[in-house]
Amino acid sequence: MTNSELQNRFSISTDKSKLDLDVIHNFLRNSYWAKNIPLSVVQKCIDNSFCFGVYESEKQVGFARVITDYSTFAYFSDVFILEEYRGLGLGKWLIETIMSHPDLQGLRRWLLATKDAHWLYRQFGFEELKTPEWFMEIYRADVYKQ
Repeated sequence: MTNSELQNRFSISTDKSKLDLDVIHNFLRNSYWAKNIPLSVVQKCIDNSFCFGVYESEKQVGFARVITDYSTFAYFSDVFILEEYRGLGLGKWLIETIMSHPDLQGLRRWLLATKDAHWLYRQFGFEELKTPEWFMEIYRADVYKQ
């Protein structure tokens, strides 16, 4: 689909009141990166992030959130398009919309982690870490296990 065809059928909004928490939670709790995430954690993530919803009419079909200080740094998280809507160009349109958002311009660093969508993010300039030795992490893979 072309961007104009996408925009005629779908919309992207940063209005948190439009977000469907059940759609977001159901997707994330089954994802490889947030398996079994509690609903309360999803709500807290949304409350403290810059969120983007993708909609077909009023039905939410995609989501992304950006963790940011709006001046120097942004981290992409929880980016998804529901499986039945993949292949239409919605993921690319969502990333374009986020990267061009006026509140996210002039940032020094963008980060993300992905297991299987490198091809998508490379289109927007993302690369492997130039200096991975500078980065450290605490990673708790089983934090959501009951």
